[in-house]
Amino acid sequence: MSQVEKILTETGALLNGHFKLTSGRHGAQYMQCAKVLQYPEHTAYIAQVMADGFKGEEVDIVLAPAIGGIVIGYELARALGAKSMFTEREDGKMTLRRGFEIPKGARVIIAEDVVTTGGSTREVMAIAKEHGADIVGVCIMVDRTGGQLDLGVKLVSAYSKAIASYEPDECPLCKEGLPIVKPGSRNI
Repeated sequence: MSQVEKILTETGALLNGHFKLTSGRHGAQYMQCAKVLQYPEHTAYIAQVMADGFKGEEVDIVLAPAIGGIVIGYELARALGAKSMFTEREDGKMTLRRGFEIPKGARVIIAEDVVTTGGSTREVMAIAKEHGADIVGVCIMVDRTGGQLDLGVKLVSAYSKAIASYEPDECPLCKEGLPIVKPGSRNI
């Protein structure tokens, strides 16, 4: 067991049940990364694991989606010696607010807590590109695809495991009539 997996287990980040994921898909397991992020020493360790994947790269900005990516994005920026910024949803659309500015040509890494389909990550990447940024890569705390996600840039994850997820109409847990829980932050 890797140190990251040990941290995820010890902090109770891996939950079992019937969950509606941020992507809209359903799953029997949920990674509640906030359980890890409440411990600064664990967060710093995981951020350093991700930063090590970009040794020697010049990085100006780490950009993360709110809410889940803010803390890990901040720690990753610290590890890389970069600025930390985050995007937010406004009227359902991911946007850059709060006076944050991405200069044209800035070298940006996108940071995420958990990825299932990469939808939010792609939205954040699009914002960086709209501002003329050069996307150096993506750092993910937990990759639920087991390394199968292709975002067209270098991708580094602290922990990667294929965790099954289902379209709602194909979900075996729904067919069993199990109640569903939505623990994520989308729509907050």
